[in-house]
Amino acid sequence: MEVTQPALLLRLAAENYSLMSDHIVRIELLADHRDAIPILKQWFEAEWSSYYGPKGPGDALHDLQSFDHKNSIPIGVVALCDDKVCGFAALKAESIASHRHLCPWAAAGLVEPSKRGKGIGAKLLNALEEHARRLGFHQIFSATSTAESLLLRCGWQLMEQIVHEGSPIGIYCKDL
Repeated sequence: MEVTQPALLLRLAAENYSLMSDHIVRIELLADHRDAIPILKQWFEAEWSSYYGPKGPGDALHDLQSFDHKNSIPIGVVALCDDKVCGFAALKAESIASHRHLCPWAAAGLVEPSKRGKGIGAKLLNALEEHARRLGFHQIFSATSTAESLLLRCGWQLMEQIVHEGSPIGIYCKDL
């Protein structure tokens, strides 16, 4: 079924708002919330310290700034609870070097620890799926060793298990 642009925008708006207890959770573009980048940088460095920490090869600030797009990948989305950032996820062209032929990737999913288990990760993932669909993609991919149950609950399929940088991870996909 063809979805018209206004209908898609209404569906995006409806799906990107949810109630978390008595709090409204909104999913919005990082490009519209650049002020969230400093706290997200701290979260990235704490969550993925071997990569983004002082001795890691990553640059959290650079990566977050690269997700500052609205109509092309990479795109970052933030979850807001009572207008405070409580989560982040990104849609990007590449994730795993051995799987560069697959695109786009749902990546960098992170929810503030005190807000985990409340459906925010699913909302972030859904927003990435909608952005991928809007950009004309027919599939979306993700690689994880920690979010398998979230992906499966959201209708994703395990494609394969691989060893990446010495650790086992699953490569997942979802038709859009």
